[in-house]
Amino acid sequence: MKILVTGASGMLGGTVATVLRDRGEDVRAFQRRPAAIPGVTDVQGSLTEPDDVRRAVEGVDAVVHLAAKVGISGSEDEFRAINVGGTRTLLDAMRAAGGGRLVNVSSPSVAHLGSSIVGLDATPADPERARGPYARTKAAAELAAMDADGRDGMLVTSIRPHVVWGPGDTQLVERIVDRAAAGRMPLLDQGLALIDTTYMDNAAEAIVAALDRIEVVHGESFVVSNGEPRTVRDFIGGLCDAAGVARPRLCVPGSVVRRAGRLIERVWEIRPGHDEPPMTEFLAEQLSTAHWFDQRRTRERLQWTPRISLDEGFAELARYFAAHPIR
Repeated sequence: MKILVTGASGMLGGTVATVLRDRGEDVRAFQRRPAAIPGVTDVQGSLTEPDDVRRAVEGVDAVVHLAAKVGISGSEDEFRAINVGGTRTLLDAMRAAGGGRLVNVSSPSVAHLGSSIVGLDATPADPERARGPYARTKAAAELAAMDADGRDGMLVTSIRPHVVWGPGDTQLVERIVDRAAAGRMPLLDQGLALIDTTYMDNAAEAIVAALDRIEVVHGESFVVSNGEPRTVRDFIGGLCDAAGVARPRLCVPGSVVRRAGRLIERVWEIRPGHDEPPMTEFLAEQLSTAHWFDQRRTRERLQWTPRISLDEGFAELARYFAAHPIR
């Protein structure tokens, strides 16, 4: 098939494009800067420019849509323009080209309302009550994508990979390790909240499985994880051990950090820094509440199981850091 992968310059998008390429598909990558993946055709452009998107989808059989604005703070209008507006632009372009298969890559945060998630399946996306601009706009984008399923020649499914990590990850792994090395990575409520995470190769292979099975699973949303819940303390400790830095020792009550996160967000709105704020209410909730999922329906419907265990993933990460030491 000719397959378009949006957002292939990111860690997960690049891994998806590579998996598809390696099994012989004709892969096209669409994003603002070149993905530069050997054997993958680059098409540069913006999701917010209809002409760019039409050019990207021309002649393709299927689309894996990962491109999005990701972050824990920022203007909701900017998140909405890219995440919701960009997804609608992509849907319009696919319809104009005669439809096709779409795997929309979403996030479990679209259904996380601030309280613990313990052993649930994928619950409905909630753009009104989801926490933070990223989650709210991804929820609205997922609803728009799923509404297109079964219309105008479209088959759509949504995959929600949970806390994706792996070698070369700058969004999660690098930030945690950098903060831990500087002594600025606190454990909230002793780090005892139980959470799911997903090694990047497993997440990519689940997305490809959804594409292969889309005639059966279209119209459904799935949470994807390794299915090996660990405490926040153990997960962060595993990342630190792999990088060769000391595990966090500072413990702070989660309620205190959530209040501090709200205050920091207000200050950031008035005087934003050069990077994301050191803490937000959403981030504090993620670090202090349980979020792990029942994977039985996901594995049965996608006919997929994780290939790499968490411990094997930590070993791969250690090999990466051995070749790329922390400064």
